[in-house]
Amino acid sequence: MNQTTIGGHLGADAEVRFTSSGQKVTTLRVATKARKDDTIWWKVTLWGDQFDNMVPYFKKGSPVICTGELNKPEIFTDREGKPQISVSLTAWHVSFSPFGKSQGSGQSQEANNNAAMMAETAVGQGKSDMNFSDDEIPF
Repeated sequence: MNQTTIGGHLGADAEVRFTSSGQKVTTLRVATKARKDDTIWWKVTLWGDQFDNMVPYFKKGSPVICTGELNKPEIFTDREGKPQISVSLTAWHVSFSPFGKSQGSGQSQEANNNAAMMAETAVGQGKSDMNFSDDEIPF
């Protein structure tokens, strides 16, 4: 069995696209902390429309917890010419973290409460001190 759970903050708003065959795919960029200053970026893929009610709340800085199948890591070259590893997850469960507040998402308290009601409560990472720029996202 291949099951992985990650907890972190979104590095960008959710991206919704459709394949050439018309299948819906949503991509999340999630930053997690491995150690004090080590950030691991994850590309989380959501297939189908099961998360449609949550997508409007997937905003940059929002704390999320994702569970799914870990995909084989890929090696790529960053802008500086250094080899990097890309880690991805195909999720079948996503929830909003009960810990921390979203950063810079501009959501009202009512919107946060509505998002929390739609998401299942889960236990995840507790710190919301992750500050990052769009240039740091590797994909």
